[in-house]
Amino acid sequence: MNGKIVIVDDEPITRMDIREMLEEADYNVVGEASDGFEAIELCKKHLPDLVIMDVQMPILDGLKAGKRILSEQLAGGIILLTAYSDKQTIEKASSVGALGYLVKPLDEKSFIPMVEVTIAKGKEIRKLEQDLSKLTQKMEERKAVEKAKGILMRENGYTEEEAYQTLRKLSMDRRCPMIEIASTIVISYD
Repeated sequence: MNGKIVIVDDEPITRMDIREMLEEADYNVVGEASDGFEAIELCKKHLPDLVIMDVQMPILDGLKAGKRILSEQLAGGIILLTAYSDKQTIEKASSVGALGYLVKPLDEKSFIPMVEVTIAKGKEIRKLEQDLSKLTQKMEERKAVEKAKGILMRENGYTEEEAYQTLRKLSMDRRCPMIEIASTIVISYD
């Protein structure tokens, strides 16, 4: 299987056609929905690689549902489908964060490559977000260690190297990460 996909369209025939194209291309369609609320629930349940969603639907349209799905990272990416190709709809789709935009009726020759590229881009974006999160966490930890070193230097007259070695020794003696020692020192002096 090439990836998990949720199909969202209020037209059952359209969903059936999309499912057939995807399954012929060896994709795993994990669910179908007829409105945005159902789409969100399916995404929470399956965390698909891709959501293929109609823009115009009753109750909650594809743009609003897509915005929520992407903001909560419930899917790797979204391709929006619509019968409209006007500039305003395209701009809205782009502002939501959709990775693809297709105008109905779908052409299988362009549809399947769009699905492949969108899944790949979604995975790439997810990896970049994870890398950014790790870097942000490391920066926060580094700031706490630097702040703790500063406190030890000020309170005990240590050099920077002595302050660092004190943190390191406490970390090793207590068998806990240096960030825990640093955070405790920072909290106790704030």
